[in-house]
Amino acid sequence: MATQDGASEVTTGNGDWQRPTAFRSQRLKWGVYGGATLFVLWSIVSLLSGVTLPRVLIGVQNGVLLVESMVPPDTSSANLERVSRYMVETIAMAFVATFTGVLISVPVAVGAAENLAPKPLYYLNRGIISITRSIDELIIAIIAVKAVGVGPLAGIIAISYLTIGFFSKLFAEDIEDIDMGAKSAIEASGASRFQTFVYAVIPQVAPRFIGLTVYRWDINIRSSTIIGIVGAGGIGTLLMRSFDRYEYDFAGTILVAIIVVVLAGELFSAYVRRRVQ
Repeated sequence: MATQDGASEVTTGNGDWQRPTAFRSQRLKWGVYGGATLFVLWSIVSLLSGVTLPRVLIGVQNGVLLVESMVPPDTSSANLERVSRYMVETIAMAFVATFTGVLISVPVAVGAAENLAPKPLYYLNRGIISITRSIDELIIAIIAVKAVGVGPLAGIIAISYLTIGFFSKLFAEDIEDIDMGAKSAIEASGASRFQTFVYAVIPQVAPRFIGLTVYRWDINIRSSTIIGIVGAGGIGTLLMRSFDRYEYDFAGTILVAIIVVVLAGELFSAYVRRRVQ
């Protein structure tokens, strides 16, 4: 029996209501709960078996000393110029990677929309999305550095690759949610497939496309500050060098710059999404 909001109800033979459940029996339900609880406890014990109170206290003390060594940040003109140069490179990487990734993602997303693509093309593009989402950004960055060398090109390749999986999946789902009545009406007027896509699909997904693009650019700004740690260009490279040289006050300056840029990107992203949605 279905409720007004679409949820299913379960009734016993005598008409009493019971809460819907995914388990066939109470024994199976409590067995799954017990197994999950034991697994969590085993994970905690196995992972924290080498953690002792003296080790935690030493770690906290070292952390405090590290933070104290970063304050106040080094704001000399030479170091600020270096931070500015690498930060501009970071922002440029995010822009180029977002443009490239979105450009590749659009045909993949259209092919991964079940209501538009034939089954073979649908499964092919869904496979592409799954593959691009299965590997972490730092691993892709390491592979790109090994392939093309240290520098921003490796970072652009890594971030573009990650953009494809993220953007294609969400944009394909938006395309699947369009009103198919408008598509059918335009097809009935004799329009070609391309004309149907332009006049029935694009107007419905354009606001979401802009919002997703800006949101992905915001994510790519943060990603481009991280992948430099493995040599893929950007401010992360400078941050790693400062730690290697024990220049913790300079590292503090870099961290402040990263926070400022990420917050500015977040504010800009939120503003644009509010305007288009």
